Amino acid sequence: MIKDSPNPPGPQDFDSSTLHDVAYRAINHYLNPEKPTPEPSDGLFTLRADLDTETLLVNASQDLASINEIAAHLAFEIDGAQRNVALGLCRMLEGVQLLVDKALDKTHPAA
Repeated sequence: MIKDSPNPPGPQDFDSSTLHDVAYRAINHYLNPEKPTPEPSDGLFTLRADLDTETLLVNASQDLASINEIAAHLAFEIDGAQRNVALGLCRMLEGVQLLVDKALDKTHPAA
């Protein structure tokens, strides 16, 4: 009768050095753990630590203005309750934009 798979290796073909290497790696993993590298943050995005407040506020202001334009464009493409939601988002974005602009004015007043 013909077998589909070959015979398993016999004891003479077995190399125990591989098992020893694996065992030593496992022991070292638990007894001598490497120090974990700290993650910058748990969030998706990170910021450089050397950024000053003005740069952060300018970028936040530009992002808010872009989001406001997207929401305003969306508000005039839809009707009904969804339009009211989009217009409400526009109003909220404008309020946050005013707060960021005021903070930017306080940190870097115009000459």
